[in-house]
Amino acid sequence: MGADTKRLRNRIKSVDSTLHLTRAMGLVASSKMRRAMEGMYRGRQYEAAVRGAIEPLIASPECQNSPYMKSAEGGRTCMIVIAGDRGLAGGYNANIFRAMREYPDVDMIPIGKRACDRYRGELCRAEGFDYSQALGLSIELCRDFREGKYSRIAILGTHYHSMMSQQVELKQVLPLAPDESVAAVSGMVYEPDELTVLDAAVPEYVAGLLISAARESFACEVAARRTAMDSAGKNAQEMIDRLQLEYNRARQSAITQEITEIVAGSGQ
Repeated sequence: MGADTKRLRNRIKSVDSTLHLTRAMGLVASSKMRRAMEGMYRGRQYEAAVRGAIEPLIASPECQNSPYMKSAEGGRTCMIVIAGDRGLAGGYNANIFRAMREYPDVDMIPIGKRACDRYRGELCRAEGFDYSQALGLSIELCRDFREGKYSRIAILGTHYHSMMSQQVELKQVLPLAPDESVAAVSGMVYEPDELTVLDAAVPEYVAGLLISAARESFACEVAARRTAMDSAGKNAQEMIDRLQLEYNRARQSAITQEITEIVAGSGQ
């Protein structure tokens, strides 16, 4: 019986140490949540602004000859994959990797340490992904698309719905597709012409999509980790309560047995 109580006591200590770890990670995620959400909303606003500026140009008949409006024959698909920098975030990273299985024959550019480790790319952290990195990558991607290396460029990231719901999302970047609900702005004068302005604006537009997707995915990672740590903490506390009850019963049984042996010995 003594060995049983010792085993239960060791298990309680082990689960208690896990509980402290999950609580600490949950607090870290909570402290990052506000900043991550602010970054996500700013990224969405910037994306909406550059999209609003470029959509009338895409709808213009003069811009239909832009190389960004055409898909090169024989070109490959390039996928920018955005995952997390760390684990212990529930199914956040696993959902991205599972979605990537549907695209086995694509060129991948990973963002996020876990994606870089999995796909053997140069280390690029999602948390610190800034505008200069986004613009540099955008210029490179736009050049490769114009030269016909890629016929399609897309971003695979995670879209934030709520603290409890984040969903993997595939967003097309190039070629540009006109929105039927948006018409070309009449009376607007572009210098030197619409096509030149569009070709100059596309790298900024792609950079806006990249920075917005990276910040939204990071917010999803923090939210998923916070939810996962809360759930793990509750499970650990429930396990501690159950083990403590078993320990108390085993200890009470051992004490009762000792008393019975003492009483039996004194009656002889």
